[in-house]
Amino acid sequence: MNDGDDSRLQNAIPALRRYARVLTRDPHQADDLVQDCLERALTRMHQVRGRADLRPWLFTIAHNLNVSHWRRLRRLVPFMETNDPEPMQEAGQIPHLEWKEVADAFERLSDDHRQVLILVGVEGLEYATVADILGVPVGTVMSRLSRARTALHQLVGHEERPMLRRVK
Repeated sequence: MNDGDDSRLQNAIPALRRYARVLTRDPHQADDLVQDCLERALTRMHQVRGRADLRPWLFTIAHNLNVSHWRRLRRLVPFMETNDPEPMQEAGQIPHLEWKEVADAFERLSDDHRQVLILVGVEGLEYATVADILGVPVGTVMSRLSRARTALHQLVGHEERPMLRRVK
């Protein structure tokens, strides 16, 4: 791995951590997922020579590792008791109640809705890229995003719907 690869990978780590937290809903599992993802990425950097943005590639690896993890668990443990995940931040650290309300509503969304919101809304990825990451058609990404936004607004209690961006 050369210095350019190293810096591209380092620059993508914060986004990878955010996505891992969305996937796992648990900070400790997210850290493990990020480590596993980076380990796999380091051995496969030759596959992405020339790519300026490694985030889509890393998100795909993280998504696939997470799916594999849950499939293995489902085979091993038919019914798991789940504990509430640790909060990402303590409530006292967030000065705005509206932010807390939105964050709580975000956590109540389905996994599919959270994933598409983080990839499109936070990471700013294009629909086609998100479709590749999740392994679904672009139309599915668009409908999930629309339903996720609607659900989030309903959970937060907003009457007005946001202006949606144009599909490229």
